[in-house]
Amino acid sequence: MAADQVPVESDGLALARSVNDHVRRTGKHFLPKRMLLRLSEIRHRNAASLPFLHAFLDCLLDRHEDRFWNRTYLSLPVLELLLDERNPATSADRMSTLLMADVVRFEIGAAGGSREGPGRGRPDAETVRTRLRHAVRFVAQGIGGPEAVELPSRLDGGPRARLEDLSECMPRLPETGAWSWFDVTVQPVYVLHDEYFFIRVLQCHEMLFTAMAEHVKSGVCALREGRPEECAERIDDAVAMFERAAGLFRTVATMRAEHFSVFRHYTQGASAIQSEQYKRFESLCGVPPAARLHSTAFTSVPAVRAETRDPGHDTVTRAYLDLRGFRREGGSDGAAWSRLDAALGRLESRHQRWKSAHRGLAARMLGDAHGSGYTDGVPYLTQALENRLFWQLPLAG
Repeated sequence: MAADQVPVESDGLALARSVNDHVRRTGKHFLPKRMLLRLSEIRHRNAASLPFLHAFLDCLLDRHEDRFWNRTYLSLPVLELLLDERNPATSADRMSTLLMADVVRFEIGAAGGSREGPGRGRPDAETVRTRLRHAVRFVAQGIGGPEAVELPSRLDGGPRARLEDLSECMPRLPETGAWSWFDVTVQPVYVLHDEYFFIRVLQCHEMLFTAMAEHVKSGVCALREGRPEECAERIDDAVAMFERAAGLFRTVATMRAEHFSVFRHYTQGASAIQSEQYKRFESLCGVPPAARLHSTAFTSVPAVRAETRDPGHDTVTRAYLDLRGFRREGGSDGAAWSRLDAALGRLESRHQRWKSAHRGLAARMLGDAHGSGYTDGVPYLTQALENRLFWQLPLAG
């Protein structure tokens, strides 16, 4: 399609769907240069006033323009346009649930031959059951309330009709034009089955850390307003998010290491070390020590590093230390601060467990290989176990 053939009144979704279908068949790494040049021209002529198309093409053209990294690999610019700015924590959490629900539908559809052609390295039936069990548990945790009751508590490899019923139980996307863009937010670099679900799981992680960052930020505001108990509630909200994030590793563990190594070859330059939302969450807990702030962990996310180094940047640790001199050890105020101490301890503990699980999974998948973000891989993650969120507070140990 030539650039001048894109209708002015169109939002570009039909084009995005057509291109995304091509990407799913060939892998983004193997798109022909002629197509990429044409899409670049389309973006230049048409996308300035079409934010979704612009974000989609920015992600699609990242390799072509030598700016391939974590955000564009995961199509985060498109997904973030779907978040409700009025309630970012809730909407990001809900987004993670919808992303995993899509994994369930994808796996069930692929098992029936409806979502991809043969020869894509589909997992065996037992692996699919295990993957679906973890995915459904994640979705159920995200739904909560009466909706979750409809989800099966276990999967026993029943008939095909039962899996189709499970697919129908998954939460639906909002019925708006904008949410139609959700379907074009997987742009695999290769053609193996597992990369689809791998991208979705990484997107889930990003959404959970978006929610966690908002919870911690709200906690800082509550603490500054003299409400340590409310701050503790927000910190415990983040703890719950970490519990869900840790469960994602069990889902990723169903991926075959040999398949991961194949498509990972084409993801060099995109790495979890570039996760802005994780670093934003970390920096809202407390400004990291100088050595970490000047390490690859933060130089890989220059925007967050700049936020963290801003003199006006506030954190839980800074607010806690500023207000600690005014706290009363006895009475209800003392009890509120004790509750906050316990909540911060829980978050520190969950964070350490999450990092340990991440390292264990990486050791299984990577072995001695370097990280795709040009880190040392597993040794880097081992060293990161020493980092603490609240290293300036007594509870950090």
